[in-house]
Amino acid sequence: MLGSFSGTTVPALLNSTSNQLYLHFFSDISVSAAGFRLEYKTVSLTNCPEPVVPMNGIKLGERLQMNNVVSFHCEPGYTLQGNSHITCMPGTVRRWNYPPPLCIAQCGGIREEMEGMILSPGFPGNYPSNSDCTWRIYLPVGYGAHIQFLNFSTEANHDFLEIRNGPLDTSAVIGRFSGQDNPSSLLTTSHETTVYFHSDHSQNKPGFRFEYQAYELQECPDPEPFRYGVVVGAGFNVGQSISFECLPGYLLKGHSILTCEHGTTRNWDHPFPRCEVPCGGNITSDNGTIFSPGYPEEYPSSADCSWLISIAPGFGIKLNFTLLQVHGPHDFITVWDGPQETARKLGVFTDGEPNDPPSSTSNQVLIRFRILQTFGLVATMYDWSPTLPPPPSLSSGDIVRYRCLPGYQLSGNSILTCQLGTHLEFEGPPPSCDGE
Repeated sequence: MLGSFSGTTVPALLNSTSNQLYLHFFSDISVSAAGFRLEYKTVSLTNCPEPVVPMNGIKLGERLQMNNVVSFHCEPGYTLQGNSHITCMPGTVRRWNYPPPLCIAQCGGIREEMEGMILSPGFPGNYPSNSDCTWRIYLPVGYGAHIQFLNFSTEANHDFLEIRNGPLDTSAVIGRFSGQDNPSSLLTTSHETTVYFHSDHSQNKPGFRFEYQAYELQECPDPEPFRYGVVVGAGFNVGQSISFECLPGYLLKGHSILTCEHGTTRNWDHPFPRCEVPCGGNITSDNGTIFSPGYPEEYPSSADCSWLISIAPGFGIKLNFTLLQVHGPHDFITVWDGPQETARKLGVFTDGEPNDPPSSTSNQVLIRFRILQTFGLVATMYDWSPTLPPPPSLSSGDIVRYRCLPGYQLSGNSILTCQLGTHLEFEGPPPSCDGE
């Protein structure tokens, strides 16, 4: 609506903003007056003025009539300040609803595109004094930034640019540049890069302009084959981790978990671990495998190793030699029925395979070997079975009764009770049968 008028005051000049004009007159039943008279003539609806194209910017759209829209974009590295779209508004005088925007090189910012441009503040004009600007480039994991300089001019030694390999202000500096020489290109080895620029209070220069482009980082080396063990995990890209486990009888030497690091060439954060046979140790698992050091290769010279196997009270340990190759007579394996060498000796073994696998009468077995070629033995949990006359299925608290064949006299206790001390044993020696 251009207006609503009543009374005796002549309205001001009116201009329509289209090629049509609608007038409506209304009077009621009361007083009448002379009314009105108006004149109209055709006038041209002029265009909006040609908008100013911002320096380092682009204008899209050529139509400048009412309700037409013009948009603006900035060249790479510049940030649009203002409205990216302006509309030609209706009115007596054609005008835009917003002024044309500007394209400026900002002091710092965030870049998340796979490629882009970074400029010193005010470029291509001189950068301001006392500037401290930080840009951060964030790329997907597994990518680094290839940086190539197109322009560079700063006050030597006082105004400088730093490239940091990481997202923090304390991340490693991989390039620090100052002066008039255009730096050579460089590669960041992290998916996050920090760019820092500093200028002091004195001379100002045009600054710098560089472009970056994401490049794919290689995978870390394949850890396979991993001898005598297994690798858990199949991701070898930056930031991914894998773990290592050894086969029974082997001990992991090194870090069990490795993570693929950032770097120009991919590498793990620690060397690959290895699986070795330990020379002795304390074993508490119910069953397992023991190898000679270096197995399946030859053992080292002058080896003297001891293992102590300990399981739950009430159980004994049966040893099954699956391989026994020993250079005698000085290389041998000794097994004791207890935690110390003062315990009852279960046997001394040199070469071949024992006819009768040794069995303990306690829940601990001590094994010692000296300079064997190779040997392997399996330690398993079992219900203790004494070697004396009582049957093998006894447990703590069981009672055994003895009697002699006709013609023999029982000497000793006829009843023995199985009891648990340091190991399973009877309360006394078994009786004997003497001739009458």
